Amino acid sequence: MYFLFEARLGDSKPLAYIGESEDVSERLLAHDRKKEFWNDVVVFSSKDDNLNKSHIKYLESRLESLARSADRYKLENGNTPTLSNLSRADRDAMEELIEDIRLVLGTLGYPILEPLLKSRAIPSTGTTSTTSTSSPSDELTFTVHNLVAKAVQTDEGFVLKKGSTASKANSDSLSIKLVKFKEQLIADGRMEADDEYLQLTEDVLMTSSSYAAALIAGTARSGPQSWYAADGRSLKEMQDSAAEAAEPELSTGGA
Repeated sequence: MYFLFEARLGDSKPLAYIGESEDVSERLLAHDRKKEFWNDVVVFSSKDDNLNKSHIKYLESRLESLARSADRYKLENGNTPTLSNLSRADRDAMEELIEDIRLVLGTLGYPILEPLLKSRAIPSTGTTSTTSTSSPSDELTFTVHNLVAKAVQTDEGFVLKKGSTASKANSDSLSIKLVKFKEQLIADGRMEADDEYLQLTEDVLMTSSSYAAALIAGTARSGPQSWYAADGRSLKEMQDSAAEAAEPELSTGGA
């Protein structure tokens, strides 16, 4: 199995391709002539040659399905191949291998199998169903001028959730970078225009809560003071509480 990756040069979703071949070197030479988008390749091989064609087709189908579900990259593949019919033991072994591939790709900086909100595939079924690991208590809300946005903080940053609404207008205080990012979201179809507002059609990763709030409001905003949890606390209050809890307790004993 191999993955072709486009370098992330801007705000658009990078391209990727997932393939399989018994002669990867020859296949990559062919891709070099026919596919111009890729800059990097990651190859996974079996050292013992103990994977047959059915195993490979299963892996290819599952990896493509997981990548489409994660929606981090725009896949250059055509239709997802049919899932091979394997025994339960073989299927479980392939799912363990998929988990290893996911971990390696993530470590190398290619989270192609990682949904933004850390949904996970249910391996026992061999399908693309997902279960979110985030809970409603993790969700933050920002409301302004009849706009409503939902978001979740993750290890990667601040994720604006699908369905969040944003202002069509941009004030002079909004940075040029965010203006261009909003334009790119619209061009990619990740944000669509309605009569009164813009709406996200998928989850979008932002670098900070302030950037996310500014994108929604169309004007510079303080993220910690704009986002609120379900219990009514602002993000700033939550951050302050976390900082206080992390402070080491002062020793009351003698030296």
